Amino acid sequence: MFTGIVEDVGKVKEIKTRTKEVVFTLEVKSIDAEEIELGESIAVNGTCLTVIAAGKNTFTVEASHETMKRTNLSKLKSGSKVNLERSLKIGGRLGGHIVNGHVDGIGKVESVKKRGKSIEIWVSLPNELSKYVVEKGSIAIDGVSLTINKVNGNRFSVNIIPYTQDATTFIGLKPGDTVNIECDIIGKYVEKFVAVKDNKKDIKELIQKL
Repeated sequence: MFTGIVEDVGKVKEIKTRTKEVVFTLEVKSIDAEEIELGESIAVNGTCLTVIAAGKNTFTVEASHETMKRTNLSKLKSGSKVNLERSLKIGGRLGGHIVNGHVDGIGKVESVKKRGKSIEIWVSLPNELSKYVVEKGSIAIDGVSLTINKVNGNRFSVNIIPYTQDATTFIGLKPGDTVNIECDIIGKYVEKFVAVKDNKKDIKELIQKL
């Protein structure tokens, strides 16, 4: 589990493609790589990946080809920058919102505009995800917890304050770029509960008719 509060902007040092997975070695600055334990989870651009090696200022994770297909990790190359967050400790502050690191889909940056010192970004997302996006609700973009400002169909906007610009990869975003989207888990649970309730009602009505 994560919070969507980025701890470091890492850099891709090496990418190795294997038969069943792709292995990324990442350089870090703020995170102490020597404290990273093998097998722990780290969110890379919002994608929960497992650490398989760690060194002085680098660590290595692997992603399945399914993960590569469902996220924008396939766009990474040597030198690419990525948002990094280690998993939440029990008793730690939940500064953003509950983020699982399970990407729901890939969004596309439609526009990036300066609004004073902040940046307004409009993102389009797959139609099936638009039902989870509400004004002033939470969303994770490339692993960053953000508040949705406006919604227009399958498009939504977020405001990136100067601090977030400096602490993430967002300063380099431009129209046409792809981003990993994880919708708020609460909305998904509500949808599931309502569906189960409706199904029980339908079954009860069917039994009464019989």
